[in-house]
Amino acid sequence: MTRWMIVGASGMLGTELTARLRAGGRSVLALGRRELDLRDTSAVRRLVAARRPDVVVNCAAWNAVDDAETREDEALAVNGTGVRALAEACAQAGARMIQPSSDYVFDGTALDPYPEDARPCPVNAYGRTKLAGERAVLEVLPRGGYVVRTAWLYAASGHNFVRTMARLERQGVDPDVVGDQFGQPTWAGDLAARIVDLAGSEAPPGVYHATNSGRTSWCGLAREVFTLLGADPARVAEVSSKDFPRPAPRPAYSVLGHDGWRAAGLPPMRHWREALRESRVLAAG
Repeated sequence: MTRWMIVGASGMLGTELTARLRAGGRSVLALGRRELDLRDTSAVRRLVAARRPDVVVNCAAWNAVDDAETREDEALAVNGTGVRALAEACAQAGARMIQPSSDYVFDGTALDPYPEDARPCPVNAYGRTKLAGERAVLEVLPRGGYVVRTAWLYAASGHNFVRTMARLERQGVDPDVVGDQFGQPTWAGDLAARIVDLAGSEAPPGVYHATNSGRTSWCGLAREVFTLLGADPARVAEVSSKDFPRPAPRPAYSVLGHDGWRAAGLPPMRHWREALRESRVLAAG
């Protein structure tokens, strides 16, 4: 039986992935930050050497995008240095490693979906640290490292845009939401399923884009949430990114291409609207 180790198991993706694996009767060691902090590189190496997993999925990350602008060294310690230590431990243990990454490794100036081999060009500190983690995995584990880029992730747990919009609708708030940033809302449950598929396939190591299909703006996503809750989507007002200046610049276009899955014999993930309807996130409140 394949032995799985999930690092960062208490986050949105880690929670969904752990639940899916356990429901399937898989052997899973789920580690939250209390059990394993990636900044403690010695502990990382000791634990992987002791448990000798077959597959390690690193769901742990510094995700405070704006804070990373002034605390890039701290973000890099988790997203870059810690990832490298985990990859080196996997190499020593003979384990494969799956590293979720982000659309923020791109600058958002494209007009068509970014293919997996597009040249990264991050425009903020968070994106730079995530790119450092990607490169560490691909360098250290050329035959067993997988980078899985995702975007606009949401789940029934944790802080995310979909849950925030649902809460605002129920509170009677009519939000202003930017309409000039485009991407692919991705349900963490679908991403977890795809990671399990990847680990069980013959897909070659490398970079894969794991987002739900289609595209929309943040405003379009908010209006879809309102619609599914039986509310008038016109309550969501479309505004410009210039109306919401942030410390870290955001890519204006985060749509990712999915040719890597087709080449590996796996279908792209389903449309984001279908995933949102079936995700049970809105029912969870």
